[in-house]
Amino acid sequence: QVQLVESGGGLVQAGGSLRLSCKASGRASSTVALAWVRQAPGKERELVAAITWGGGTPYYADIAKGRFTILRDNAENTVYLEMNSPKPEDTAVYYCGASRGVLYSDFAKYDYWGQGTQVTVSS
Repeated sequence: QVQLVESGGGLVQAGGSLRLSCKASGRASSTVALAWVRQAPGKERELVAAITWGGGTPYYADIAKGRFTILRDNAENTVYLEMNSPKPEDTAVYYCGASRGVLYSDFAKYDYWGQGTQVTVSS
């Protein structure tokens, strides 16, 4: 099993910055890619960004391009999501997901999930 624990959420003003963390434990070495996925109230989950432990080009959804950056620290088994200039519409619960397969742009294909961390962006 793989455990994922997100942290770093909170209240941030629009135009500010926030960094989310996702620490993987357990059989983290069995995973290939990690993704950040968010769900706003009344909306479906959507994948924000994804990265592989082995490097390569990260994947960004259109909602994240130019504003968010996904980073990894293999030594700490941790993946980060740096949110720059967030907007009120970025308010959501942000989840970390891990894949045993490859990097997917479809969040439904990820195998493990954390509990999520709430991000609220005020205008």
